[in-house]
Amino acid sequence: MNTKIIRTLLKKEMLDVFRDKKTVIMMLVVPVLLYPIVFIGALQVMAFINSSMKDQEYRIAVETDDKGAFLDWMMQSGEQDPEEGEAAYRITAVDAAAAGIGEGVWETALEAEEIDAYVSVYDSGGRMQYDVYYLSSVTNSSYTADLVMDILDEFREDLTRQRIAEEGLEAEEILEPILYEKKNTASSEQSLGSIIGSVLPLMLVISLLMGTMYPAIDTTAGERERGTLETILTLPIMNRDLIMAKFLTVAVIGMVSALLNILSMGGIAVYMYKIMDLQTQMADIDLMRFIPAILVCILAVFAFSLFVSAVTMCATSFAKSYKEANNYITPLMLVMMFTGYIGFIPNLELTQGIAMIPVANICLLIRNMMVFKIDYAMTAVVLLSNVAYAVLAILFLSRIYDSESVLFSDGKGGLQLFERRENLTKGGVPTVSDAMFVMAVTLLLLMYAGSILQLRYGLAGLFMTQMLLLAAPLCLVIYTRRDIRETYGFAGAKLQAYLGSVILGVGLFLVNLVIAAGMLRLFPDSAENIETTFSTVMGDNMAAALFVIALTPAVCEEMLFRGVVFHAIKARHRAAAACIVTAVLFGCFHMSLVKLIPTGLMGLVLCLVVWQTGSIYPAMLMHFMNNALSVVISFCPEQIGKVFPVFYKSSFSPAEGLMLMGAGAVFAGIGAAILRRRSDT
Repeated sequence: MNTKIIRTLLKKEMLDVFRDKKTVIMMLVVPVLLYPIVFIGALQVMAFINSSMKDQEYRIAVETDDKGAFLDWMMQSGEQDPEEGEAAYRITAVDAAAAGIGEGVWETALEAEEIDAYVSVYDSGGRMQYDVYYLSSVTNSSYTADLVMDILDEFREDLTRQRIAEEGLEAEEILEPILYEKKNTASSEQSLGSIIGSVLPLMLVISLLMGTMYPAIDTTAGERERGTLETILTLPIMNRDLIMAKFLTVAVIGMVSALLNILSMGGIAVYMYKIMDLQTQMADIDLMRFIPAILVCILAVFAFSLFVSAVTMCATSFAKSYKEANNYITPLMLVMMFTGYIGFIPNLELTQGIAMIPVANICLLIRNMMVFKIDYAMTAVVLLSNVAYAVLAILFLSRIYDSESVLFSDGKGGLQLFERRENLTKGGVPTVSDAMFVMAVTLLLLMYAGSILQLRYGLAGLFMTQMLLLAAPLCLVIYTRRDIRETYGFAGAKLQAYLGSVILGVGLFLVNLVIAAGMLRLFPDSAENIETTFSTVMGDNMAAALFVIALTPAVCEEMLFRGVVFHAIKARHRAAAACIVTAVLFGCFHMSLVKLIPTGLMGLVLCLVVWQTGSIYPAMLMHFMNNALSVVISFCPEQIGKVFPVFYKSSFSPAEGLMLMGAGAVFAGIGAAILRRRSDT
């Protein structure tokens, strides 16, 4: 890379971004001015609401079947606050019978808000029963019900003490035979850090997304929409220099925006601390103890900014206009913001597995640092993983800028599902947008209907779930007038292709045994959930299980992923990129941390099989064989265990793992060689 060219391009990109007033407003005005105003204003509104609720007059009708004892007590309680000795609320309590609010009348009075609550009093087996009727849909009525319940607690305690005293006993010794108190051994800094550590990560994610979104859109889709991208690409500069300058621009603005947000929120926290300290004389907090955590947070901001900037630029680079870029980046923002809530989940620790998960690792790292749980090795893993993901995203971005089909799209790669059918050209494969849209719809169908169907109908429900995978994409292909044979890869394959796929499948199965064992050690809880779900739908009929668990997914999942998704991406990008993207989607589609790497690797190999053979049928056979082995192993533990005991081990020694990996690599190599020979001929 030419650093001089990068500096020049960086200066140009920064000037272009800062000419956009929206970026300056989002970066400066929002954190510096809007956050304090909104926060302090919200506190003032809450204080006003609490004050107004206390100043309200609450009207309560009370029956007097207890000789008016509770009515008298309520009127006394409404006059004075027992703790502060001054009026806390105003209650107008009336005798229901004297006020003409009795049976058949109080419901109407409550609906008309003439009273806020009605207390029914009657004898229940020698004890008085008090029922409080209110309207939860009316604020005053709901608040009144809470007041009445508090007064009833006080009334019951007073009556209890009176009756104990009448028996000549000591009320305190009977009601409180033991004394207990909860002691918090956490320091004031730890208590404050626990609160900040839950809120700060989410605010950091939001601020980085907001800070990088507009620059990312402006430097990619915005420049394309203005028509200046073609001019820049004609200059005597390398694409990687241009990409690095754009990336650094977005990353720097994201960092500055996030740091301003942190400073603004820190100022609000200090302000609130001072106010609370003056009002309650709370214990002194040594803010200097937070300096190491703050330094790590700054490093986390830098590392996370690199990742977010690269990912947002990848998303917006596919857009042809500012509006389209906003549509692309919105789902990404929602996913990241949803993941940011992980900081609020109690008892979730930063493990080696989670340390590799983007967004979640940063949130948990910051939370740990704020409560002074310092693990330098884990910190390094989190920071380096975010930098590594950013590098991968930049490499992917460089491939985008090397592809003329992406940069100078003719507009035919967009979402065509909502076009009029007669305007669509017959033939070809679905667009990438159509494929991604139908996969998202299918995922939603599985989330809402799949779990219910499987829990209610077992194997039959699993079969119906797989039919959803088949039906939704097929409807897309038919409506958009795509070529079914080309879209799904329904081409003939010779016996040699099937043989190579089977041998390759055996090797993949052995390799995945070792990988799955490692994942089980990282995520034991997730493994238990998978085992429970698998046993629930398995049933006791092996033939039915083979049909539903092995054959049906081999057909339906292959038609979705190695059919619609793979061929849609391959039509617009290189085959290698299509294989990788499809494999990642296939791994994520199973929504399991334990299955992520094994299924992703399997998806990659299946894509390579389709690519090499030109047919989806060998991939279906390989997929069926993989699932069928799992079913047979589950149904025949004694028979299989005698011959292949390794299949039932949850962990392997280093020697066993190397042997299995080696055997798997040999089989996979032989199968790949057969497939390559088939493709060459």
